[in-house]
Amino acid sequence: MQPFTLQEVKVTDGLFKNAQDVDLKYILALNPDKLLAPYLIDAGLSEKAPRYGNWESSGLDGHIGGHYLSALAMMYASTGNSETKKRLDYMVDQLAQCQVKNGNGYVGGIPQGKVFWERVHKGDIDGSSFGLNNTWVPLYNIHKLFAGLRDAYEYAGNQQAKQVLIGLGDWFVELIKPLSDEQIQKVLRTEHGGINETFADLYVLTKDKKYLETAQRISHRAILEPLLAHQDKLTGLHANTQIPKVIGFEKIASLTGRKDWSEAAMYFWQNVSQTRSVAFGGNSVREHFNPTTDFSQVLRSNQGPETCNSFNMLRLSKALFLDKNDVSYVDFYERTMYNHILSSQHPEKGGFVYFTPIRPNHYRVYSQPETSMWCCVGSGIENHTKYGELIYSHSANDLFVNLFIPSTVNWTDRKVQLTQRTEFPYQNQSELVVSTTKPQEFSLNIRYPKWAENLEVLVNGKAQAVTGKPASYVAINRKWKSGDKVTVRFKTSTRLEYLPDGSNWAAFVNGPIVLAAKTSTADLKGLFADDSRMGHETKGKLYPITNAYALVGEPTTYLNRLKPANNLQFNLDSLTLQPFYEVHDARYQMYFQTFSQASFDEQKARLKQQEAEALALEAISVDKINCGEQQPEVDHQYKGEKSESGYDDEQFWRRTRSFIAYQLQNKNRTGKYIDIRALETITPDAIQFLINEKPAEVLSTKGKTIRLKADDSEVITLIIKAQNGTNTPRFHQIRLVTN
Repeated sequence: MQPFTLQEVKVTDGLFKNAQDVDLKYILALNPDKLLAPYLIDAGLSEKAPRYGNWESSGLDGHIGGHYLSALAMMYASTGNSETKKRLDYMVDQLAQCQVKNGNGYVGGIPQGKVFWERVHKGDIDGSSFGLNNTWVPLYNIHKLFAGLRDAYEYAGNQQAKQVLIGLGDWFVELIKPLSDEQIQKVLRTEHGGINETFADLYVLTKDKKYLETAQRISHRAILEPLLAHQDKLTGLHANTQIPKVIGFEKIASLTGRKDWSEAAMYFWQNVSQTRSVAFGGNSVREHFNPTTDFSQVLRSNQGPETCNSFNMLRLSKALFLDKNDVSYVDFYERTMYNHILSSQHPEKGGFVYFTPIRPNHYRVYSQPETSMWCCVGSGIENHTKYGELIYSHSANDLFVNLFIPSTVNWTDRKVQLTQRTEFPYQNQSELVVSTTKPQEFSLNIRYPKWAENLEVLVNGKAQAVTGKPASYVAINRKWKSGDKVTVRFKTSTRLEYLPDGSNWAAFVNGPIVLAAKTSTADLKGLFADDSRMGHETKGKLYPITNAYALVGEPTTYLNRLKPANNLQFNLDSLTLQPFYEVHDARYQMYFQTFSQASFDEQKARLKQQEAEALALEAISVDKINCGEQQPEVDHQYKGEKSESGYDDEQFWRRTRSFIAYQLQNKNRTGKYIDIRALETITPDAIQFLINEKPAEVLSTKGKTIRLKADDSEVITLIIKAQNGTNTPRFHQIRLVTN
């Protein structure tokens, strides 16, 4: 199975064409000189504009620039827009000048990059899941540049990008040459994106085996080995840290014939897509994999599935589909693309979503070009440039229609063009018109989706025998001539799809389309993000889950309550269900609890008490840190030495043999106390607590908790020091509270 290039496929109308156009406006609203500034600063060259703020000036400097290269390249390939090509060529040239100035092949925007990389080269390595030598995910950061340069060459044909990429690759090979395999695996404990994949790509570009050897050497064994054994060790891990590594495993397998590595990637995909993903295809809570047997955290949190995860799951799905020719990968790809990716961009105003909560009556936050430099902005500007990548594919002699999206494909090798006209999902049919310079024989293979209840295929109005079954292809082999028209029709219905944990929460799904209801437009605080460190997270009130609409009665009656209202719209009592990708600027409900009457009465009373306790604690909390979780620690300027983090008994933690430090924000100076909770007993005599560099006043200790008196300042720096080099307890959570 082979993909078509983005140049060969054009999205012509409908939802995805609109998303592409909106994304183009956002891309052009960004300033290339601001994105280049971190690279120029690090190379000692004069910046042409000040760098962006937010994540681009707080440690992850330069990461959006790498994504921007990819977005420009793919948008140019998809649309032919001349401005995207002009900007791409300019940025690559500027990066090449930085590389020349550095003199050793290196180019990067990482703060104090030269000092940092020299420490790594010498084997001075102290890292955790997101910090390496107290630098925020530096390999993840530089991976975006590797990928951007690759895409500039692969999609837009920029030869200079290829040369800069090779120079950067050679620098990295030399950088890690003195390191032992053990030291490299220590480096790889810190999030590093899919850097193993980009070295496999360098091998494809150059056929130099040193790159393929490097790709294997920088593959993270702690993740690979359980997957090779088909062991699920994913719960509690930072989700998007793992997915790009697995894309690399699959790429390396395709180049080396390592069948076991490919099977490991397939096992991972199966595990995440079938047991860890919600109805719209996304996964994770607060960026981490939740237990497969318990999605309650996902339901409660305002930090639901992260868009970056789905960006990478689509890349993995595409790679496995092309390798295995298994249409099941396309079923997941389609579901995630329509429901998560499409919904993650505001369809009119633009802006990208970081977290998509499934908590009932909550909402999402959208980025803005000048304020928001999150990871999901980087992947977001890429997401909507490449909708043409998998609508069609081909083998040597056959053409495959994988998705029902208005588009044209030029099968250059066969001098065949296929035009698809469809209003799917609002209309359950698609028309395909063949154009060819001369009649020729080949098979046109039409995907029979897993969700379709039946499939009809007509050629020039004549019904064809359909021998395929759902999650396969229907092949039509004939001598095709210009003007031949294929009509595809299918039936869909609405069904309830329960969460993978077997709980009583379910979503309404019609065909591949997840339905949701707008519930309110009240208190949409921070709907369009400011430039604050936590601007990507909702600030509005959490409404009690017990107040959400529930389905009560016999299970056979649940679906009968839906009354068709309009095209893909249904009334559910006072609610109107519609495609989730249409729901914006509002609170919504996607998941509904299902009960018998008796269980409803019992459950509601119990949940009401739990919810009241949780909301009461949030009400007195001024700031909080979930220790050991990547984003909360980054957001609170974590620093530390000889520290490690983990996940035990469904709780994250961090401990140290030296020190750890955080900054808490004491808004309006209302916080009076700092409550610290650990997974073991806290012995104050064995630990030193400092608040703004002064010994903290311990007000009380009780087993696994300790209360300190807070400093009366807007920013509170908390330092926890171990005594005599022994491990502290595993700290779980730190809260700044009013009483």
